[in-house]
Amino acid sequence: MKHQHSKTSVSDALSFLDSQLAARKPDTEEISVLAANDRVLAESVFSEVNIPSFRRSMMDGFAVCSADVAESQSAAVILAIAGESFPGREWQGTLRSGQAVRIMTGAPVPEQADAVIPIELVTVQGCSVTVSQPIPPGKNVARPGEDIDEGDIVAVAGRRLRPQDVGLLASIGCSRLNVVSRPRVGLVITGNELLPAGTRPTGHRIADSNGPMLAALVERDGGTVIRDGLTPDTPAAIRDALSDALQGRADILLVSGGSSAGDEDYAPDIIQELGELPIHGIAIRPGAPAGLGRAGRCLVFLLPGNPVACLFAYDLFAGRAVRTLAGRQSQWPYRTVSAVLESTLRSARGRTDYARIRLAESQAIPIAVSGSSVLSSTTKADGFLLIPADVEELPAGAVVQVWLYGN
Repeated sequence: MKHQHSKTSVSDALSFLDSQLAARKPDTEEISVLAANDRVLAESVFSEVNIPSFRRSMMDGFAVCSADVAESQSAAVILAIAGESFPGREWQGTLRSGQAVRIMTGAPVPEQADAVIPIELVTVQGCSVTVSQPIPPGKNVARPGEDIDEGDIVAVAGRRLRPQDVGLLASIGCSRLNVVSRPRVGLVITGNELLPAGTRPTGHRIADSNGPMLAALVERDGGTVIRDGLTPDTPAAIRDALSDALQGRADILLVSGGSSAGDEDYAPDIIQELGELPIHGIAIRPGAPAGLGRAGRCLVFLLPGNPVACLFAYDLFAGRAVRTLAGRQSQWPYRTVSAVLESTLRSARGRTDYARIRLAESQAIPIAVSGSSVLSSTTKADGFLLIPADVEELPAGAVVQVWLYGN
């Protein structure tokens, strides 16, 4: 494993990954509806009730019998105010001809009333109300089931729930939901030169950036980190860290650093000991030392230590797995725009290149193609484009597709 020969193409690596994912059925769990935002439904939800379950007023005004005010346009009609109906506290009387009930938005409409006249269309004097125009039956009255009928599908399996979905599910009395479980992701960040994230760099040591970045990416894609922390670059420490993550029943294991073919790159051989690493070395720039494997049911992703390469390899491969096992779409969660390339970009045939792009009006301006340790190239960029493996040059003036980092 110490010598990478021909590199695997992106398409072949993705085919291997997709074959592994196809054999895995996402786990499910039951959760409270209060914790359901951004989760993916494992099964469809049907309503067992009508919403609303009663006739309710859509306006502040007066509930009336429409027949009583049918002639009000030619001659004003005066109705006696018989009572009041409030949300959650209906009027208990019986509405008779020549009467009206003051009513608030959301309040039950008296059984004998068939319309609600808005408050701004009447004149109130003491205990009576004057109506000067007719109103059709059913006006401003929400029927039972107008929002949701009993038996309706409220949310289908596979839906990623938004705040309004959570509100709707709560409105039908749904307290528990079956959702796709968040995949459990272990992070093993290796490097003797690394200081804990947030520590001020000193001497020849650098602060860990890959750990926080990967944890944020996993969270974005619907996973949950169950193990993280720095690991020294020694075979024993790396073996212990990988074993610890696997014993924690990780669904996915991300190993950052020590991924190449040097004498001190131990991770590939240790992954082979614990499982298998059929892909090591992929035709991408940056990120060529990346690898894909498994240990039991756990998918293992070998990610380069250089931050940009780590980000690119995660997005290409590991993120796809996290999203799939979280029940989400496997595609990138990035919007795309078309732009005109400002300057020529060149690549080697057979390799997929990752170019950071700044947008200026309708132009795509390359920031960097190489420089896998320059993480600021991704923060200065609006997005990125890919130079496909079968393309050696994207000429200036070409219309390109740019994936945007922002939402």
